[in-house]
Amino acid sequence: MLVRPAAPGDIEAVADIYAHYATKTLVTFDETPRSTDDWLRLLKDRNDRGLPFLVADLADLAGPPVAGYAYAAPWRPKPAYRHTAEDTVYLAPGHTGRGLGTALLDALLRESAATGIRRMIAVIADTGDGGSVALHRRLGFTEAGRLTAVGHKHGRWIDTLLMERALDTGTNTNTSER
Repeated sequence: MLVRPAAPGDIEAVADIYAHYATKTLVTFDETPRSTDDWLRLLKDRNDRGLPFLVADLADLAGPPVAGYAYAAPWRPKPAYRHTAEDTVYLAPGHTGRGLGTALLDALLRESAATGIRRMIAVIADTGDGGSVALHRRLGFTEAGRLTAVGHKHGRWIDTLLMERALDTGTNTNTSER
């Protein structure tokens, strides 16, 4: 497997992966899939901002070459948040439990740090599955809070768990000294 920057030719596979989660699961609060054009605009936006958008490329194996993707997005639009980003990681159905999520998120964290991002936030729909929480904990994220019953999808109220991780381990993150 190769983790590499996403290219326009990967976007159809990315859209297909996300469509599964938007229509069949609770892990995203989107209820309809994004169009390929929406994904192309998102890829361009990430590239224009210098933020990573990565894919897990399995081109040497049988099946579709893109088995997952990850990208960093601005956490909030206000300028003071410019060094904080939110991560997104999705794997194609049938490709979970193979270390692809770990490889994608690890690469995303490294590449985000190289762009000047100091803190990564994860907003995880708490569906009871635990896979995303375990992935983020494995890579050093800690719980930062919970928003209760903020999403409603497929007849169910869903909490979101906020997790965070410093990307600049040598920098003082004591809030009283910032």
